[in-house]
Parts: sequence; C-alpha cells; structure tokens
Amino acid sequence: MTPWFVFALMTAAAIFAVLLPLGLGARSAAGQEVAVYKDQLAEIERDLSTGLIGKTEAEAARVEIGRRLLAAADQDEAQPAGKSLGMRRTAAVLALVGLPIVALAVYLPLGSPQLPDFPLAARNSQPGGSQPLEVLVAQVEQHLQSSPTDARGWSVLAPVLARLGRSDDAIRAYRNAITYGGDKAALRADLGEVLIATAGGVVTADAKTELERAHALDADEPKANYFLGLAAEQDGRKADAAAIWRAMLAKAPADAPWRPLVTASLGRVGGGQPPAGQPPAGVEAPALPAEAMAAAKNMKEGDREAMIRGMVDRLATRLKQNGDDVDGWLRLVRAYMVMGDLDKARSALSDARQAVANDETRLRQLNEGAKTFGLDG
Repeated sequence: MTPWFVFALMTAAAIFAVLLPLGLGARSAAGQEVAVYKDQLAEIERDLSTGLIGKTEAEAARVEIGRRLLAAADQDEAQPAGKSLGMRRTAAVLALVGLPIVALAVYLPLGSPQLPDFPLAARNSQPGGSQPLEVLVAQVEQHLQSSPTDARGWSVLAPVLARLGRSDDAIRAYRNAITYGGDKAALRADLGEVLIATAGGVVTADAKTELERAHALDADEPKANYFLGLAAEQDGRKADAAAIWRAMLAKAPADAPWRPLVTASLGRVGGGQPPAGQPPAGVEAPALPAEAMAAAKNMKEGDREAMIRGMVDRLATRLKQNGDDVDGWLRLVRAYMVMGDLDKARSALSDARQAVANDETRLRQLNEGAKTFGLDG
C-alpha cells in the first residue's frame, strides 16, 4: 500500500499547487487599477517638484488620472467580492475531492492493480492470431522448456525450425519428437531430409540410417524411398535408383504431389536397368502367360537380357510393318536409350519420321514426343 499512499500525496500536492491561488482570494482587476493610478499621481508630483513638467500639464494630468481613479474605485466597490471568493473556494474543494474520485471510477473497471506483469512473449503476442512466426516459435520453445516431454510440441516445432533455416535446432526437435512420441516413419524421413539439407543435398551416412529406419517402419513412405533412391544415385548405382523410383511411380496415385519430382529424377538417371523379369521403361511387354513371367524372374542375367532384347526386336519388327504407330515408335526409341544403344535410338527416330512424313499430325506428335530424348542436339 505504500506506493499508493505516495501517489495520493503527490496528486494532492499537484492539485493544491494549481488551485491555491483560487482559494486565497486574489485582488480583483479593478483593485489593481486603483493602485496603478495612485502610483501615477505620486509620479506626477515628483515630476512637478523636479521641474520636469509645468503646473498646467501637471494639473491636467491630475484631473484625468483622478477621473480614472474614481471610476476604478466605484467598480471595485460594486463587485461582490465575498461571493466570488466563496465560489473560488468551492471550486477548489470540488476539484481536490472530485478529481481522485473520477480517476478511481475510470481505473477500477478497466484496470486491475492486483494483476502481475505479463512476460515478454505474452506482451509481444497480437490479437487475432497475427503474431509473427518468430514470436510463435518463441512461445512454443518456452513451453517446451517447462514441458520437455511434450512429443506433439516437438513434432510441431521441428518443421517450422527447418523452414526458418535453424537446421541444428530442427534436428534436435525431431529427435526429441521420436524419443518422447515413439518411432514413426514420417518423423524418421523428415529427420533424414533435414540432415540431407544440412549437408548441402548429400545423403550422408546418418541421413541414410534414418531413411532406412523409416523404410523399415513403412515400406511405402514416399520421402524415405525418394531419398534412398537419391542415395543410390549418388553412390553411382543408377540402376538401383531407377528401380526404387519406378516402384514408387507404379504404386503412386495419379494425383500424388511428388510424382513430377520422381519422374524427373528417373529421367535424370536414364531410366536405369529394369528389375528382374521386367522390360525397360516404355517398352510394351508381349502378352506372356503367367508361367513365362514367373520363369523370367528366375532367369540368369544373360538370359533375362536376351529376353528383353527379344521384346524390343519384336516391337521394331511390328513398327516396320505398321509405321503409323507414333506411340510405338516413341517406346522403341526410349527402349534403345535405356539399353544404352544411342545409335539404334537415332536410327529408330529417323525411321519413324520417314514412316509418318506424309501425315503432318503424326509427324508433329512424333517431334513433340522426341524433344525429351535430346537426340537432335
């Protein structure tokens, strides 16, 4: 209560300093004029005695000042001094008592003297959910300092830290989310992604370990599978990378948001060698019975390669008989490129253009499709 008492005294002192002249009953303006005129009469007598003015001028000045003095004296006597003094003192008392009352009446409904100060994070927050991202992060971090086992808080904070470029803090947040919330494929994959970003896009051994754990928890986790393919590509195993990415595309829904990225990556490695028992990408497989397809999986590498080349040769033979199949020509060119035979790919593209040279629509379709092959450069 001591501060409140001091504030009350200071307020009272300020009010007294302003209102004290009203309560003392200062002289009226008319009374002040009477005193001035009396001083002027005395000054005229001094000037006359010293010879500064003559008797005629002194007499005229006395008459004029005397007339004004009488008028001012009459006005001062007519003024209700007692009533004016009482009004001034009443106003002073009302101001002294009423001003604190009005101040308290305004403060008590709006303020709260018992409410403690807010911490900095709370004072920085803005109504309507429009806080800056850094402020929100600071609030979550402050919460996690007091509740370090809040797995959901760590999992929410981790991707935001990664987006802000705080990679080390994001890695720690992901590890805490896994520690306190349980092992999940998505968290492991996200952690691997941050480790890769920290290493400048290189799939490090630590990142690969996290990705493999994610794959073990969920074999269809897309982020883990993509980066495992990237790891294979960086290790020089392009065929393995292509196999991983082709498997992803085979299982992915048509509207999967990561399909364009995986497709571009598959094209970057040239499609790689096909997995056991499957034709190269873009090659139309012949209608084989189920027994033949099962047997192909158990073939030796040389036998399997011979079978694939046999399918490509049959596709080339069919196109020589029916050269109007633009899609077939594009599949044949792509198959030769996958097998690394660029000369045959260029030859097939040349044959295709000759076959559809008289059909402008098919020729245009062929040229549009061949732009992705890069054989004309």
